[in-house]
Amino acid sequence: MKDAFTYEVAEFSEGHFRQTRVKAIQEMPLTIYLNGHEIVTLLCTGKHPKFLAVGFLKSDGLITDLKHLKDIQVEEGPERLKVHVETSHDPFKRQRIERSITSGCGKGTNFARNVESIAATTVTARLRVTPQQVLQLAAELHERSTLYKVTRGCHNASLATPEKILIFREDIGRHNAIDMICGQCFLDNISTEDKLIVTTGRIASEILLKVMRLGAPILASGSAATRFSVDLARKTNMTLIGHVKQRRMVVYNHGGRIVGL
Repeated sequence: MKDAFTYEVAEFSEGHFRQTRVKAIQEMPLTIYLNGHEIVTLLCTGKHPKFLAVGFLKSDGLITDLKHLKDIQVEEGPERLKVHVETSHDPFKRQRIERSITSGCGKGTNFARNVESIAATTVTARLRVTPQQVLQLAAELHERSTLYKVTRGCHNASLATPEKILIFREDIGRHNAIDMICGQCFLDNISTEDKLIVTTGRIASEILLKVMRLGAPILASGSAATRFSVDLARKTNMTLIGHVKQRRMVVYNHGGRIVGL
């Protein structure tokens, strides 16, 4: 599947128009079905649909145990994707699906339930990082972001140890990039309590919730955090870092994991 498509366009610059070419990132709908129920339609690049679907369900609390997974089928069409996930348990038995509009692509589900359940937890992982390690990981994330450099139309996320990036994902939505990592960690049984997430884009509360469900105790981004995410990080002892650029970063909450604080 192609990542980007080339278009002939007119560019206005320095007082006049000129003909040039630009690349536009792939965008297509991906609908997730869980035990025959339509859960959500995400807008994405179409890459890693299995990881994205499972990661979304995992970060939304609809799948919690790998033993419950029975089957995952990806239905590919020319202009859309469908992922059918079958489980042995009934994820709807004690809850009803409520959709809410979030600040990302598509609709989130059960936002209030997710906040309520996660706000009651405390992040206890003892991972430690230095400011220099965070800055280096952010620089490496930028270097790997080839699709962004070509299209200027995507976000990137990575799962990393303090020393190196282990998984890198890119998509039109910052939510999708993190969900792909969540899905891969869940399906491949990758431990996360000794890892951190380094990403791009605004840290809204639903991003923080996804990373907390993933189990990583540190979230760092090149952009800003919202008030809700800062308050939630401080309430749960999650380490939250924003504005990571070159030699600068803002630590909203360190949780005892930032060396030097």
